Amino acid sequence: MPTFTGDDDLQGAEFRGANLSGARFVESDLTGVIMRGVELARADIDAPWLPFGEFLRINGVDVTGFVEAELDKRFPGRAQRTAVDPVGLREAWDSLQRTWDATLARVAAMPPGSVDLSVGGEWSFAQTLRHLVHATDMWLRKAVLEVEDPFHPIGQVDLGSSGEVDPSMFAREVPPYDEVLRVRAERATMVRDFIDSTTPEQLAEERRNPHDPDHPETVLKCLHVILEEEWEHHRFAVRDLDALSDGGGLGSQS
Repeated sequence: MPTFTGDDDLQGAEFRGANLSGARFVESDLTGVIMRGVELARADIDAPWLPFGEFLRINGVDVTGFVEAELDKRFPGRAQRTAVDPVGLREAWDSLQRTWDATLARVAAMPPGSVDLSVGGEWSFAQTLRHLVHATDMWLRKAVLEVEDPFHPIGQVDLGSSGEVDPSMFAREVPPYDEVLRVRAERATMVRDFIDSTTPEQLAEERRNPHDPDHPETVLKCLHVILEEEWEHHRFAVRDLDALSDGGGLGSQS
């Protein structure tokens, strides 16, 4: 089966009468793609950045509002991720952590080794937690607190959007899950402690975007990125845990 990567430029390509059934698009830019008279039965689209001022039309209907509302219903507390004041941010973080606590309890009851299983080539549950360590280090410790050496080596780096990060700084071997849980809990406490101490004036202060230092972001925006990362990766994790529980979709063991 042919595989197209970032080295292949398919911009403006036209597929007419082509059979793409079963095709998989991973971290691909499909912005502005137009599909006419297509068969989409059982299609599965995951676009976490969909609501940011864009639209997704199906048969002429923009479905972005429906999708966002449905996700907010499925994940109570998700709608609070755009809170704009310290009180709202505290409530948002507490709701999020209660959600993660329930998911961690679910994982603890699963068969040994489940945390290291990949579904469809996606990150395992343990890797997801490690990535959230990295996200906290990136957007709180580096961007907001301007810590000189912000990254914990246990963090899982997304090489596609890691910014000025040297992957050699991070763990090459799979760390024990207990250690992942410990560091993850430390980072969650750091976020909560910062939110507890912040003020509206501090939230409005500007910081350098850790991926693009010439582009300023407010402290509030940095916290919103952390909340968005947390909720989206929780959604991914629950999706894959459901697949593991159903006994399908297994990939490699990390």
